Amino acid sequence: MASTVTSGSLVYERRVARVHKYHWPAIQLNIWMLIMLIAACTIIGVFSTFIQIQQTLLLPVPWYFPYYITVAALTVAFIITLLVLIFQRRLLPSIVMIGGFILFVLWLVGLIVISVQLWGPVGSVSSNCNLFVYASNPTGQSLQTLSWLEQRSICQSWQAVFAFGMVGEIFLLWIMIIAYQVFADDA
Repeated sequence: MASTVTSGSLVYERRVARVHKYHWPAIQLNIWMLIMLIAACTIIGVFSTFIQIQQTLLLPVPWYFPYYITVAALTVAFIITLLVLIFQRRLLPSIVMIGGFILFVLWLVGLIVISVQLWGPVGSVSSNCNLFVYASNPTGQSLQTLSWLEQRSICQSWQAVFAFGMVGEIFLLWIMIIAYQVFADDA
């Protein structure tokens, strides 16, 4: 450090700022972003379709449809924010850990609700699908076959939402571990 003494006996010190450069594993980060974008966009698409079906049938929209759409949209916004920070070379592990934890909790709430709806005690989606959809297998060109295909598609969409919700949870936990490792490697 350089110091300067003037006639008024004031001491000025020149400080050199140290800039941290964190080394993120590029391939893991890219895979994480790709899988999370796929999971989030799948959930947005499925629940947007479900909302459209509910409105067409003049049924009320359950609260967890817009909730999970919002959580998935926040995930996409988080990934866009990460990309901006990466391009500016300002991605900090603390930002990733805090954002990942918040999204982890939000996805966990959505996953619990979907689990209850999918495998709940009475009138669950899975039991209705097993009873009304998977128990029959119509063929041919008829309205019954077309409606059965649509019902099977809805049942499979519920299963896809649960699967991608679980993948999202695991990958959010993984990104928090990666962020901690990046922070610990730099210390």
